[in-house]
Amino acid sequence: MPEIKDKNRRDFIRDIFVAVPAAALLGCPSAVAKQENNSTNTASQTDNHTLLYFKNEEWKFILSACDCLIPYDEHGPGALETNVPIFIDRQLFGYFGHAATWYMEGPFDPSAAPDRGYQLPLTPQQVYRLGIEETNKHCQATYSKIFAVLNKAQQIEVLQGLEDKKITSDRLPLSTFFSFLLQNTKEGYFADPIHGGNQGMQSWKMIGYPGARASYLEWVEKYNTHYPLGPVSIQGKTS
Repeated sequence: MPEIKDKNRRDFIRDIFVAVPAAALLGCPSAVAKQENNSTNTASQTDNHTLLYFKNEEWKFILSACDCLIPYDEHGPGALETNVPIFIDRQLFGYFGHAATWYMEGPFDPSAAPDRGYQLPLTPQQVYRLGIEETNKHCQATYSKIFAVLNKAQQIEVLQGLEDKKITSDRLPLSTFFSFLLQNTKEGYFADPIHGGNQGMQSWKMIGYPGARASYLEWVEKYNTHYPLGPVSIQGKTS
């Protein structure tokens, strides 16, 4: 598993926003350290969120998994601080979760090449529900505990096993579930706050992204120059 502790967080986050294996994301600080260092961050709303799609046990899984995929550290906020789990819950409750705009009539060929598109008869809602259930079954069989109460090293091992197809299920390809989870976590971290994640535009501030600021044109070709203005959301909110 690659080490990320010596890498500049801005460069690291920029890399994962484009595309990387999950192994590069997995490195979770302790909860105690997070609380000690997070006093200046916007308080997460995940504790008081009214669930739209997830059940309570599923929600605990999502909180733990997102925390592993994008952890808080001294350079910037993690998935929990930016309400990424809320983003995922909202997305699954809406059009995405129901695959409302996808062609879902089949025939389906799970062995088809990636350029053939999504090849399962399951909606994202169903992929998440089955994926969490099957992953928890693996955790119970392996550790006698569900995923959410495993220690961080064990959680990382499980997520790595999902990605590498070492943990399998007859009910669905668990690597597909992991791909959804990883992609949606990145989307929630960087999307406009109107969608539920990126609370306070914290990830945008960290990488110097201006958001929907209309006056950014004059800065486009100013390379390696610090952008002095904060980001603006679609709703016109400033940092």
